[in-house]
Amino acid sequence: MRLTWGCSMSGYCSDMTWQSHLLTTPEQLRDLLERSKRIAVLGIKPDPHRPAYDIPAYLQHAGYEIIPVPVYYPNLKEVLGQPVYRSLVDVPGEIDIVDVFRRPADIPKHVDDIIAKHPKAVWFQLGIRNDEAAEALARAGIDVVQDHCMKVELQRIGR
Repeated sequence: MRLTWGCSMSGYCSDMTWQSHLLTTPEQLRDLLERSKRIAVLGIKPDPHRPAYDIPAYLQHAGYEIIPVPVYYPNLKEVLGQPVYRSLVDVPGEIDIVDVFRRPADIPKHVDDIIAKHPKAVWFQLGIRNDEAAEALARAGIDVVQDHCMKVELQRIGR
């Protein structure tokens, strides 16, 4: 587990430090993208015409390892040539970023699974914002990005 100043060994942060896990500046987003390699995509879809497929495909092409975690499609076994996992805690190894393609109202039901896996960061895609879930994740010592498109941010840094 990665510890941050002000966070306990359990990973939970005090009232004074959890806000430092809310990433908002272009520099913070660049740093996160540059130090990450493994991205689990929560809510990935098998339709190439949907952003929840197109953006992970772009990320994969940019060199990231993509781990599909679809919410629907119970018979789906593979996306982007990678095996599907039904929950984040089932994914072997560490996860750098959980890229979230879920409606804001649907995010709370995934918070416990995210915290249990304890990725380094969670990224809510463009148009997705849930301040309550973001606070819970940040208090658990997980970095959070809200309402930003990962593809756009990668293009901004030339990847």
